Amino acid sequence: MIKIAITGATGLLGWHSAARIHAQNCAAKFKGEAEPYQLIQIDRNIFQNADALAAALKNTDIILHFAGVNRGPEDEVEAANPAIADQLVTACQRAGIAPALIYANSTHAANDSFYGRSKRIAGEKLAIFAGEKYCDIILPHIFGECARPYYNNVTATLIDQIWKNEQPDINPDGKVELLHAGAAAQLAIDTGLAILGGDTSCQRMKPQGRPISVIDLFAKLQKFHDDYSANIFPNFADDFELALFNSYRTGGYPAHYPKPIKVNSDNRGILFESAKGGDCSQSFISTTLPGQKRGDHFHLDLVERFLVVAGNATIRVRKVLTDEVQTFHVSGDTPVAIDMPPLHTHHIENEGDDNVITYFWAHHLFDPKNPDTFADAI
Repeated sequence: MIKIAITGATGLLGWHSAARIHAQNCAAKFKGEAEPYQLIQIDRNIFQNADALAAALKNTDIILHFAGVNRGPEDEVEAANPAIADQLVTACQRAGIAPALIYANSTHAANDSFYGRSKRIAGEKLAIFAGEKYCDIILPHIFGECARPYYNNVTATLIDQIWKNEQPDINPDGKVELLHAGAAAQLAIDTGLAILGGDTSCQRMKPQGRPISVIDLFAKLQKFHDDYSANIFPNFADDFELALFNSYRTGGYPAHYPKPIKVNSDNRGILFESAKGGDCSQSFISTTLPGQKRGDHFHLDLVERFLVVAGNATIRVRKVLTDEVQTFHVSGDTPVAIDMPPLHTHHIENEGDDNVITYFWAHHLFDPKNPDTFADAI
């Protein structure tokens, strides 16, 4: 078993990395195999306790170092990141480990700003400690599901404002280079594993994001919103489009759940649209008997809709690696859509006396070689 520690584990990049490692453990456990990773999530409380930090790092093979400070008085920010690096190095020395060390650096490190100096000096300290087992990953603007709006994340802020029907104040000259947190997380994990396997050829990486103006980014997100409000899913041009749409729709969870469905009724009965659009989409129907459940799994990227058309059911959704559970009681008498956010495990349970009939929709055909489905009980 490979022990991987993540600092800043509750942040956007830390959580996405932890979720992907957790997914691999879930996949192995489902197959009856040994879990490949021991995951250690290091938050601020552990970091502030030198003994707890050293104990958490004991026998660690890989450290993904995402903890850092980017807001506050200039002098405090400039001192903070090198101090965090010193704490981490000291804890590693106390734990007696020489891990592969992956550092999430910033493009600002090339600038002579207080934040740039802070990130650059921290990286230099970590590089001296780790030597050939160090990799400095210089990241562009990171976006992704569950990003914190109004906190150095323009994509999350725009998404939140769109969901609230607010008009953002956009710099007409603003430009960003966007990289999905999941892609950055996977790169960090893969790099750590490569170093652990003896590959020390890449000690500095600069992954490329998608350049886009803030005006165009807002227009794309607004188009998502307009279509989604009309029950239309996009045809995804590439992985970036899918990741951006997933980030947008997760921004509406849970405040804007469940999604109402327009029902047309006459003397023959009712008719409603379940989902429109999507590229190579797949739909299917299930029955769930009284007292039975379906699901208890999560996905990394899949766009998936649950829509109960008969019976009464309870749908539960939990953000992975947390205890945050949302519960939705749904009925075929009043059809509503529950669209599953990525990295949220979910199930549907029939708690009534009659069969539940559910319509499921996914944005692509199921691929048994890449199922993107990870068993994880609520």
